[in-house]
Amino acid sequence: MTNSLPGHQQGLDFSRTTGFALDEYVGLPAGHPESYREVIRREFTNRVNIAAGNVHGPDGTAGDIPAACEAYEHAIAVAGGVDLQLLGVGTDGHIGFNEPGSSFASRTRIKSLIEQTRRDNARLFDRLADVPHHVLTQGLGTIMAARHVILLATGAQKAKAVRDFVEGPVAAICPASILQFHPHATVLLDEAAASGLKLADFYRHTYENKPGWQGL
Repeated sequence: MTNSLPGHQQGLDFSRTTGFALDEYVGLPAGHPESYREVIRREFTNRVNIAAGNVHGPDGTAGDIPAACEAYEHAIAVAGGVDLQLLGVGTDGHIGFNEPGSSFASRTRIKSLIEQTRRDNARLFDRLADVPHHVLTQGLGTIMAARHVILLATGAQKAKAVRDFVEGPVAAICPASILQFHPHATVLLDEAAASGLKLADFYRHTYENKPGWQGL
């Protein structure tokens, strides 16, 4: 696609936008089609009028992983922090690749993936054995520093994770539950993902009667 996309034609301009990816696999060679850098290039950077150099990601090929993580955190800080953080949630409640047990104060670092996450992601690779065991990910502390967080979840397979992080206790076993402490978090669900929520009717009523000044 060219840069003259419908969204751009309607006034959505990315030319002055800077982006920081949440995570990256460790050890995938540069240009691997399932590296997040390539996915973002393929699905986003090439489709809108954003300069490729304005889109950053953790360096999963770095020889010095701790230094690469520290440099990534520094780059986010130099850019003024994250205004809008876009998240999904794993079936085990992870956000980014902060697996259960992650520190709520964590910053960008290397993490080991649990087997459930590797199995969930195997559909994107030729076989499970090809899914890396390690990733670099923005930490929960990094995510919580964003000014606005939007989390999107769809499908019945996410219903338990959604219920746990929205209505369950804030606990390391469900990393996404830390979002209960975020001052400006928006959760967008389809009916299947919302099917386990006890207070679903209340949430619908709240949304339908939101004061106009609240916005998203």
